[in-house]
Amino acid sequence: MSPPRVSLGAHMSVAGGTPLAPERGAAFRCTAIQVFTKNGNQWGEREVSREEGEAFRASMARHGVEAVLSHDSYLINLAAPGVDLRKKSLRSFLAEVRRCAALGIPSLVFHPGAHVGEGEAAGIRRVAAGLRETLRRTEGLPVALAIETTAGQGSSLGHTFEHLRDLIDGAGAGPRLGICFDTCHVHASGRDLSTEEGVARCFEDFDRIVGLGRLRAFHLNDCKKPAGSRVDRHEHIGRGTIGLAGFRALARDRRFAPLPKVLETPKGPDPVSKREWDAVNLERLRRLGMR
Repeated sequence: MSPPRVSLGAHMSVAGGTPLAPERGAAFRCTAIQVFTKNGNQWGEREVSREEGEAFRASMARHGVEAVLSHDSYLINLAAPGVDLRKKSLRSFLAEVRRCAALGIPSLVFHPGAHVGEGEAAGIRRVAAGLRETLRRTEGLPVALAIETTAGQGSSLGHTFEHLRDLIDGAGAGPRLGICFDTCHVHASGRDLSTEEGVARCFEDFDRIVGLGRLRAFHLNDCKKPAGSRVDRHEHIGRGTIGLAGFRALARDRRFAPLPKVLETPKGPDPVSKREWDAVNLERLRRLGMR
């Protein structure tokens, strides 16, 4: 029996063009990467040319990067109560899906949004309606919409598994709907991932409420704040309140081996080793058996 395909990496910059991201990932032995397809802090949209799409795919193949995710703009809020912001968010979200399709990126990871005081039920209804509209208007495009689990900071939706279930059901429960499981966010939301038992309980509940078949990817981030803090602060692997035991338990679960797993930990050099933090964090995960 052949070993599971390795699918591990980090978020990579697209500065200078999207085809450079796989090359940057290869420098850290990434077989999976995540990218933005535009500036994540600006509303302005852009189109992907056929030439760019071909160059990106060729770069992926040339550098041995087998899996790629895209993360949508942080400005998008499909749960927004204001009509203008909701319309702008939907237009931008549709453009994100179309850029993914043009680049050959099979999954778009997105935050479900914040209800801004209107209440969780109302917010979930608005997000579900936006997802239904997006799926209808991008029918036939091979791009999954992966709802990212959240920490529950402020009025953010997606911090309970019931939220995820209701969003998927409200959007029609089609095959293009999935989940990106962020370890920091789930831990901060109140499900302690610092022990093998905690990780096991978490995924038992996830399977019962949402279904493991909906998992599309993982964000591997340790957490600066305690479980249940509902504060979204990423930390380097093994240096936060999840710790190595939690990531070791996740690494041992062979059900998740084929899924893309990417770091979103802080960039820059480790002041002790002088090595880039991506290299340090990926090495720690590989030593735990992460694949």
